[in-house]
Amino acid sequence: EVQVVESGGGLVQAGGSLRLSCVASGFSFDTFAFGWYRLAPGKAREGIVSISAKDGSTYYANSVSGRFTISRDNAKNTVYLQMNSLKPEDTAVYYCAASTDIVTVTLHPTYWGQGTQVTVSS
Repeated sequence: EVQVVESGGGLVQAGGSLRLSCVASGFSFDTFAFGWYRLAPGKAREGIVSISAKDGSTYYANSVSGRFTISRDNAKNTVYLQMNSLKPEDTAVYYCAASTDIVTVTLHPTYWGQGTQVTVSS
């Protein structure tokens, strides 16, 4: 059974930090690319970061570049999203997603988590 489970969301003040975790199982973790998406009320779903399986190359959307960092620990089947300098506009439900390569994880992920809420107060 495939499972993708996010954790680490919560309420934080603007300028603060959070680290989200994504634990995945049921497929070959170290051969999959991962990405983080977010969905804010009234807005379209946004793919914000992704990381490849092969060489750890990363992609960042302009909205989070320089503030967010994605990383992975294949030994722990875990992907992390370190979020610094948070802004109220970062408030959203954050989803972890996985696919066999970084292109498809950015466009059309195969597996999704259930999401974790991040709320940034001003």
